[in-house]
Amino acid sequence: MRADPSILHVDLDAFFAAVEQRDKPSLRGKPVVVGGIGLRGVVSTASYEARRYGVRSAMSTAEARSRCPHAAYLGTRFEVYRETSQAVMAQMRALSPLVEPLSLDEAFVDLAAAGLHDLTVEDVHAIGMDLKEAIREASGGLTASVGAGTSKLIAKIASDLDKPDGIVVVPAGTEAEFLAPMQVTVIPGVGPATAQRLGLIGVRTVAELQQLSEEELVRQVGVAHGSSLHRLAVAADARAVVSDRETKSISVEDTFETDLIDRSLLAAISDRMAHRVAERLQKAQLSGRTVTVKTRMHDFTTHTRSSTLAGPTDDSRVIARVARRLLEDSDVSGGIRLLGVGVSSLADWIQDDLFTESEDVPIDLAVLPERPRERLTGYYPGQDVVHAQHGAGWVWGSGRGRVTVRFETATTPAGPVRTFAVDDPELTRLERVVAEEDSSSTGTA
Repeated sequence: MRADPSILHVDLDAFFAAVEQRDKPSLRGKPVVVGGIGLRGVVSTASYEARRYGVRSAMSTAEARSRCPHAAYLGTRFEVYRETSQAVMAQMRALSPLVEPLSLDEAFVDLAAAGLHDLTVEDVHAIGMDLKEAIREASGGLTASVGAGTSKLIAKIASDLDKPDGIVVVPAGTEAEFLAPMQVTVIPGVGPATAQRLGLIGVRTVAELQQLSEEELVRQVGVAHGSSLHRLAVAADARAVVSDRETKSISVEDTFETDLIDRSLLAAISDRMAHRVAERLQKAQLSGRTVTVKTRMHDFTTHTRSSTLAGPTDDSRVIARVARRLLEDSDVSGGIRLLGVGVSSLADWIQDDLFTESEDVPIDLAVLPERPRERLTGYYPGQDVVHAQHGAGWVWGSGRGRVTVRFETATTPAGPVRTFAVDDPELTRLERVVAEEDSSSTGTA
């Protein structure tokens, strides 16, 4: 453990929604929900104004609309989010050469790597405030919440305690006391199932978890998980901040317009996903041993099933075969709304032909159906557009052959609204290259 709170966790507040409010003056101070806007959409980010109505990330857009019907529901603009993220990360790297991004909107910063030692709580608080102001200026007004502590665990938990736009510094030596009153779910790895198991023995807070011996925890949740919980309950976290995070998994997933129950169709989609995962592995010169299939059911319950091979592979045939077997164990009678295939336990070498069976045949992508996923076509709410006469704006709504645009930008006042025919030659979409809806995840701290 470090002798001073020299690890920062910086988390941009309601990032996607905040960027939309920044660029759309008429939405500032109002509920904004960003994500899938179709019938099968899922919320990516909700502004704090929308969260007051119970809207949360990963909630279905349909439920979000029922809770907050007056919010602005916008599609994503990942290229804009990435540009803003790069500007923010640059401010962190100006403070320290050791920055570990976790996603577009959060990162760890190691102050010790910047040569800052013997840091008092007051010193770290002042550094955090200066960083928050630098982020605000570089991002065009976005706020960030900062947590600081002697470990990554403490810093990450602290950053969530005074949102939005807060800062919490946990003094060295007070970590166990800091964690004690919190629910056990604050500890990484304690999800609903583990929390329920711990609840059966009367453990609901970290203080109660701290009273258990390692042996008792191992009996309750297994060797690896029990030992980890025993350490983390008293903040024994020695993980280093690393600037180049090793890729932990490569995966692809899709949400469907309608719940799928046809096993042959699901198997074919799984094959296509396996091929895409294999392509990404090969491009990254990686291989993996563990194949995982993720299914989200009609009632939003999510299941993951994994199988670990004897050695690593990047062969699409092997990945597809294992994924099919895992999928066969899924109950699809109620319908699957999301399917994902991933590979983890990655390596930079391949054991050639170890798993290739003679009966395997190459996957013929030409005969596989297109993925029945939600797509944004034409004009969609939030999309950037330009009109030859009125200038830059964004799509307010569209339908019945018409598109309504509000003409405003981040640097203008709230602008006027105009409606045009969809095929109006003077109205142009701002087309940008965006990443496909897959993931090359790096894990979470």
